[in-house]
Amino acid sequence: MTEAATQDPSQAPEAPAEPAVALPWADVATEHHKMLRLLPLPTDRATGARPLRFVQFGYAERHDQARSLLRMGIELPGQRTRKEQNHLDVWLDHETRMVSFEPASGLQMEPANRGLGRFMLAQAALWAQRKHGQYRLEGGLLASKDGLNEETRLRRDHTLRTQGLDIEYADAQHLKGRYKELAISAMQPTWNTEKVQIVSILDSANMLQVAEQNLQEQEAKLRQHEERVNKYRRDDSGLRFTIACLVAFAVFQAGLLIWIATHR
Repeated sequence: MTEAATQDPSQAPEAPAEPAVALPWADVATEHHKMLRLLPLPTDRATGARPLRFVQFGYAERHDQARSLLRMGIELPGQRTRKEQNHLDVWLDHETRMVSFEPASGLQMEPANRGLGRFMLAQAALWAQRKHGQYRLEGGLLASKDGLNEETRLRRDHTLRTQGLDIEYADAQHLKGRYKELAISAMQPTWNTEKVQIVSILDSANMLQVAEQNLQEQEAKLRQHEERVNKYRRDDSGLRFTIACLVAFAVFQAGLLIWIATHR
């Protein structure tokens, strides 16, 4: 009997795990872009000042018989972000009728606390509900690092619950959290328009036109102020010259009176 025949079945080597299926469209970049206006908000003690800002929202779509992809990203003018920030992929599996989000670590938005997370989730819900409202969103784990800061965790949980996701925790410290599976039709495709507004091309052109008019008005006012300042300088120079002449005349007259008084 061979050694192979006498080998203990319990010690047989485990079958190799099946390799993960490589997802397509890894090199797809955003193709369509819109301008977003982040309205000014009161300063937050956790995230700091929140002034008026403009950012670019981009997206791209891909479809085949097996899957569909919506790739979204937020770009900041004059500022670079990390690869995992401001990025969300929405995958539709047409065979299982399931929807999933990437990256698995969750949304990481910069700037934080400006409503961009809700906006991205709302766009994901709008896109998936348009033709596949009967699909279901896969449940997923929440980043444990967000639980280290109570304000950050509460803000994240509020965002997810507002969009219709149900959150549960496996520990009292709120570090091991997850959102449950739910129907895509149950997600809320809305965001806070008092924080984030889509700016159309016409609105952008109007803002540029108004800004140009305000700039011209400010330049005209500045020229008027400069002319007034120059006039005051000329008047000041004339007055200084007059005062100097009067002082010189007074000194001369005083000297003359002294000379007359001493030479009588």
